[in-house]
Amino acid sequence: MNVGKTLFAQGMEFVPWKTFGRIIERTRAMSVCARSVAPTCFASWPFLNSPGVSRCVVSKYVLKPAIPSCFTWASPRCRPVSTLADALNLRDWRIFHALALPLISHARARYAQDPSVLGLDASVYAPDSTTIDLCLSLFDWAPFRSTKAAFKLHNLLDPRGAIPAFIHISDGKLHDVNVLDILLVEAGSFYIMDRGYLDFVRLYAIDQAGAFFVTRAKQNMNARRVYSRPVDRASGILCDQRVMPNGFYSAENYPDHRAAFASTTPKPARRWCF
Repeated sequence: MNVGKTLFAQGMEFVPWKTFGRIIERTRAMSVCARSVAPTCFASWPFLNSPGVSRCVVSKYVLKPAIPSCFTWASPRCRPVSTLADALNLRDWRIFHALALPLISHARARYAQDPSVLGLDASVYAPDSTTIDLCLSLFDWAPFRSTKAAFKLHNLLDPRGAIPAFIHISDGKLHDVNVLDILLVEAGSFYIMDRGYLDFVRLYAIDQAGAFFVTRAKQNMNARRVYSRPVDRASGILCDQRVMPNGFYSAENYPDHRAAFASTTPKPARRWCF
């Protein structure tokens, strides 16, 4: 017979319950409709400590409207989940948002001493997004295409520990590059992105914030070489060049020629690092 702690109990030990209590009280004071809502809606301490709730919070059913829609057609044994959805609907989402922030900070602090993935002393982040496909007939609140519903999860991943440092949920139609407008850039850090984030105005804003980024240049990118540095081709790097956009609007959007254009393959798939 197992006399030790369950995996659920071990995971819940990382929850700062004193901080959670202060979050509940602060959210109660912030809530405009606190007087009109039953006091039990703020009794979130035992609510979060139940296995069913925590599993739903960390699962793909993190969005409250998704829970009842998934089980309206299910067997009677699954109907109690709708009660869980009603309980989530009574609680302020800011409670769980404010709780996630110190948990992420605690997790990142535990991995802070680990060596960087690229061997750099600075922080390295990888922004990316994931489109979650949904059934349009069940999730009409998330229209994406004429026959499909979806929402998009944008995150900024810290490779040390694979911990998200930033999360944003939007509709499925929002382009990835728009998330750079709401991203708080950390000075001195490196952002490794794909070509979906290639926008001169936004990339220049990252440069002005004191950070660096690495991305892949598009095949039709029009730029000229300003300066070349000697490289050791045995290391796999074919060239290291400073470039400047040739286009009028591109040069206006990025008025700097400190771009280091490092090619590692003879193909157009190259890295463009500022």
